[in-house]
Amino acid sequence: MKVIAIASVGGHWVQLLRLRPAFEGSELIFVSTKPDFAKMVEGSKFYAVADASRWDKMKLIKSFFDVFGIIRREKPDVVITTGAAPGLMGLISAKILGKRTIWVDSIANVEELSMSGKIASKFASRVYTQWPQLATDKILFAGNILS
Repeated sequence: MKVIAIASVGGHWVQLLRLRPAFEGSELIFVSTKPDFAKMVEGSKFYAVADASRWDKMKLIKSFFDVFGIIRREKPDVVITTGAAPGLMGLISAKILGKRTIWVDSIANVEELSMSGKIASKFASRVYTQWPQLATDKILFAGNILS
């Protein structure tokens, strides 16, 4: 199985790296917003994309096209992300290209899903929360990444 794993910097990236054991035996391709992160995933293919947020629409558009091109070129079986905006752009791109998608909302979101998580819940193949009280029929709880 070929998996593209996308996350922006900070806690999103840390949580994504903690998911690596779940994809042992798969071809794992990482995408993030900081080129230096390639050193953290040596042995795996790595792509750097434009960082973006909802406050900078032009960067969001650039991020979307960066990620769309990677997904189109790599042809993964699944795209997984822990967020934030570049991960959401990855899920949108993957959905357009007919790929399976997984959103894992950040453990930092204790009271409600993140804004990106709420958007992802509308179309992602699977959406996970790391808090049992946020689980619903559509948003699954299967534990948390940092414990």
